[in-house]
Amino acid sequence: MAVLEACDIHVRFGDRVVLEEISFAVEPGEMHGIMGPNGAGKTTFFNVLTGRVKPSRGEVRIEGEDVTGLPSHRIAARGIARSFQIMTLFDEFTALENVEVALPEFRARGFDGRRAAVGDRGFESAARAVLAEVGLAEKAGIVAKDLPYGDRRALEIAVALAQRPRVLCLDEPTSGLGSDGRARLAILIARLKGRLSIVTIEHDMEFLFGLADRISVVHWGQVIARGTPAELRQNAWVQRSNLGRLQ
Repeated sequence: MAVLEACDIHVRFGDRVVLEEISFAVEPGEMHGIMGPNGAGKTTFFNVLTGRVKPSRGEVRIEGEDVTGLPSHRIAARGIARSFQIMTLFDEFTALENVEVALPEFRARGFDGRRAAVGDRGFESAARAVLAEVGLAEKAGIVAKDLPYGDRRALEIAVALAQRPRVLCLDEPTSGLGSDGRARLAILIARLKGRLSIVTIEHDMEFLFGLADRISVVHWGQVIARGTPAELRQNAWVQRSNLGRLQ
């Protein structure tokens, strides 16, 4: 059974059709990429999957359960975590505190309990383990706004991982990263593959083609091609686009 599935998703904003009959499925442990030109509908589709946009029609299912139209916090509670192209960290919190407040046990106490909970050794231990996973173990005490850009990207993924998701959704994770940052992110994602499912929108096609198990090409609000990286390299649309240089 697919861990995350969208069936015949249609989204209309007024008279404008943004998505038209998109279907999509992510298998357990799979990395599924979403690519396409600007304005193709990728981010809107991502927002449907994560509960930020309610589709005009169609269904979203998590392990067979219909979650269509549920608010994003209820989607997250069912195991879907995401990052954003524009980072959403607590800049005045340390890296450790950013991860702590994302832990399910912490959220269960409510944010009013932050002062009492932040010193809890159980929370701290769990948060430090997540920071170590993304290579930030030595920077736990640094305030988020003082971290270099690449470390802030890694911290945002740590915040998502702290939620212990079944599916990790990444929106343009390489945005703003240099070659070293992209290489570091590729290593992290390669380690995560198989342990959880990953869905990522990405403009860096070399990065995406090197990691994804399958890729969906979105254009004009529709999926116009889908397949493995090797299959898409043979696709006529890919060959006519700038992606042809990846062959």
